[in-house]
Amino acid sequence: MNKKELRSTYSEKRKNLSASERDKLSLQIANRCLGLPVWQLQYFHLYLNIPQKNEVDTSFLLTILQGKDKDIVIPKVLPNGDLSHFLLTDATQIKPSKWGVPEPLSGLEIRPDTLEVVFLPLLAYDKSGYRVGYGGGYYDRFLAQCRREVVKIGLSFFDPEEAIPDLHEGDVQMNYCVTPTRIYSF
Repeated sequence: MNKKELRSTYSEKRKNLSASERDKLSLQIANRCLGLPVWQLQYFHLYLNIPQKNEVDTSFLLTILQGKDKDIVIPKVLPNGDLSHFLLTDATQIKPSKWGVPEPLSGLEIRPDTLEVVFLPLLAYDKSGYRVGYGGGYYDRFLAQCRREVVKIGLSFFDPEEAIPDLHEGDVQMNYCVTPTRIYSF
């Protein structure tokens, strides 16, 4: 399947998950993340999930990160299509964007080259560690601004596809993808 077909197929698969299934699987993914070799690092970038799209609920992972006293950075989409990144604090106010993405209203902006770990939203991915998102290229452009050694971790309810045939030069390979049942390493 090409990216367009994968987006359609996996959007439908996610849509078919009940709220209780999504919550159970999201908690399993968060707990499985504890097995990643990243917990000695400090700066973690975490997307806040879009409930209407039945994405992996990152609130469980957020709780783990807070419990480990990590610096948590969350994204905001700018009008030009780029992402800005803000340190999550007790004072951070979150509001859904026009696309339903929970975003910080303002705060202390963090440069991408400060980040050590980035958790990635995705619809599908392959056995080589390439992901398919919604098609806007937000994360690929953002990852190009990060340090080369930043650890890139996808979160998915599902196992990988064999391959994504229509990759392009801007697609960025993940280091790991975490599912409810295992950690894939690339």
